[in-house]
Amino acid sequence: MASIFSKIIQGDIPSYRVAENESFYAFLDINPLAKGHTLVIPKKEVDYIFDLDEDTYNGLFQFVKQVGNAIEKIIPCKRLGMVVYGLDVPHAHVHLIPLQGVGNEVNFSNPKVELSQEEFQQIADRIKSAFDNKV
Repeated sequence: MASIFSKIIQGDIPSYRVAENESFYAFLDINPLAKGHTLVIPKKEVDYIFDLDEDTYNGLFQFVKQVGNAIEKIIPCKRLGMVVYGLDVPHAHVHLIPLQGVGNEVNFSNPKVELSQEEFQQIADRIKSAFDNKV
């Protein structure tokens, strides 16, 4: 059975896409720890990140870096946190979380940031523009 992320890639479930190429897909987390919290996934469905073949693994982190650079240009933050948690969805993924340096920001038990659909879409569009234009 396809993971929720595979269904997002296929367009069966909507997402706020920020970047995509032939092998990878990035979209805003709908339960974000911060504005701009983004998930980056390989299009190939593999449960555990260390089970990815070498080319996909290396390509994923090159894509993560490109997406991260775009996020940092759009979302004011002190740093961009990167987390590979990997237990919530059986599809390898990387969380990119804008950090303000105010404490325990990368705690998935923290309250989530509430955004309207319009806010999600505006953030996604701005990150996508920065990604596409390599601003």
